[in-house]
Amino acid sequence: MAFSQTGPGGAPHPVLGVLGGIGPMSTVYFYEMITAHTQAEKDQDHLDIVISSRATTPDRSAYVLGQSKEDPFSVMERDAEMLVEYGATVLAIPCNTAHYFYDRLQRSLPVPVLNMIQLTVRAAKAQGCTKLGILATSGTVASCSYQRMCAAEGLGWAVPCEADQAVLMQHIIYDEIKGGKPVDLPEFLRIADALKAAGCQRAVLGCTELSLIKRNCGLDDFFIDSTEVLARETILACGKTPVGFNL
Repeated sequence: MAFSQTGPGGAPHPVLGVLGGIGPMSTVYFYEMITAHTQAEKDQDHLDIVISSRATTPDRSAYVLGQSKEDPFSVMERDAEMLVEYGATVLAIPCNTAHYFYDRLQRSLPVPVLNMIQLTVRAAKAQGCTKLGILATSGTVASCSYQRMCAAEGLGWAVPCEADQAVLMQHIIYDEIKGGKPVDLPEFLRIADALKAAGCQRAVLGCTELSLIKRNCGLDDFFIDSTEVLARETILACGKTPVGFNL
């Protein structure tokens, strides 16, 4: 049975579909963020949301980097179609690396899919940023998803050096955050400082696992959180009022 798509008086009622589980904790945080930042006085003021959290989706970075032949797209497409069948009228994907498949996925669906990377780059530009540092998985960096979007929006960009990118990917994102361990914050900030030294006015937390560093450790406004941007724009896309964001 699908969610009802009409509100009082038969008016269209948006239903958000979240294509999640990539990774699981990021999906939890995204859902929590939407709920916490939607202007609401009662349960019925919140968004109707259906969530797919398929943690067994093949690793996106491994596929993009040619380290695995397991294509995540077929799993993502099937789950997205199930969300639409259940009543979703707009989709969000709280995973930057998965946006490697964005164009292909959007073409296959009859409902809009919010583009997390485009929205984040535009948010940085609106804040006066002219050069954006990219802190992301090696798959996202290799796919040039952020680099292409920066170029389309007229922004310069920088990524960590090869050694720093390896530390960010394997040590911080995979071993620590995905492994459920405390983050080596000084090492993370050292990598970010190198981007600042390269002339970046802002650095994007371009992996939803990195958003958890901001949640758990607190970060200054050199960092723009892609999860926060997606949550705010999702609330707006569903016709609700976002509150409490510092973007």
